[in-house]
Amino acid sequence: MATAVPAERDAVAEAFPGPVRERELPGAVVHETAGGPALLAAGVGPALAAASTAVALTAAALDGRPYGLVVCAGIGGGFAPHAPLGSLVVADAITAADLGAETAEGFLPVTELGFGTVTHHPPASLAEAAAAASGARTGTVLTVSTVTGTAARADALRARHPRALAEGMEGFGVAEAAAAQGVPVLEVRAVSNPVGPRDRAAWRIGDALNALTDGFGKLAPVLESWNTA
Repeated sequence: MATAVPAERDAVAEAFPGPVRERELPGAVVHETAGGPALLAAGVGPALAAASTAVALTAAALDGRPYGLVVCAGIGGGFAPHAPLGSLVVADAITAADLGAETAEGFLPVTELGFGTVTHHPPASLAEAAAAASGARTGTVLTVSTVTGTAARADALRARHPRALAEGMEGFGVAEAAAAQGVPVLEVRAVSNPVGPRDRAAWRIGDALNALTDGFGKLAPVLESWNTA
């Protein structure tokens, strides 16, 4: 199953041509492709992404047709210079960047407060194969509830997460839902804007969607072999 927002879902769908059947679920619509993945427009933000992914996973499990892999696909911000505009990033770690507490000494992740988790790791062999097939870089993809809009916050995130290549708003929520049902997860991001001062004139959403479409065309054989392994 691949999760994305509508425009990103369409970019992923181009890699798996054929008839599409819509299946309506409580709070979610799954687009089932012939011979390819089921596609879900999971919504914006980690909470909605987690909820809609959980609905789709549960429905499939109850039908006796559980998914073997969840792929969170989308566009996002890239940390310069390592993830330039139009490049593709495959996560080897999916981290909730702002789940925790602000203190006088700085930010504390929720794990240091004695709760939960802040990072999910995709299967290493899958992330490596996906990156090799698509020409993507591998690194940490951060999940944020508020998109970074200042240089100060970008610098703070980079200091806390030196391996971060990109930020998005859904990956950790999707990964939480997948982990709850023991399903492996992968996150793929095409870079549409630099992480830093908010400048809409610098966004390249069309280029990023084209990169996502092209990347998934190359990823399809990797994902299909993983599902049949």
